[in-house]
Amino acid sequence: MNNYSEDLNLRFGALSDPTRRQIMTRLCAGPASVGELREPFTIALPNLLKHIHVLEASGLIQTHKHGRTRICALNPDALSATENWLAEQRQLMEGRFDRMEAYLKTLKTNPDKENDSE
Repeated sequence: MNNYSEDLNLRFGALSDPTRRQIMTRLCAGPASVGELREPFTIALPNLLKHIHVLEASGLIQTHKHGRTRICALNPDALSATENWLAEQRQLMEGRFDRMEAYLKTLKTNPDKENDSE
């Protein structure tokens, strides 16, 4: 659980930056070179490389060298683990909302119940 939690912290931290989210969005269309990823941005190459490093360290993307070109690609397994965690949290919240809704219905049908709990 602790390792799982640390991985999630890294992934959500990586996704907290809009530039990194744009890189991820671009990589959804397929692998791209660092040069291709740099095109829509006005940032210096070293700054872009820092963003790529954060995404790679979080496990969200993988990079490899092809000759002199560094190619970046999404790591779907990392995204699946993050999606699974979000789905678990959604289930917990929906269960709480269902219980709260049921309780509110009992209060509407039996207003004296609120005074009984005090």
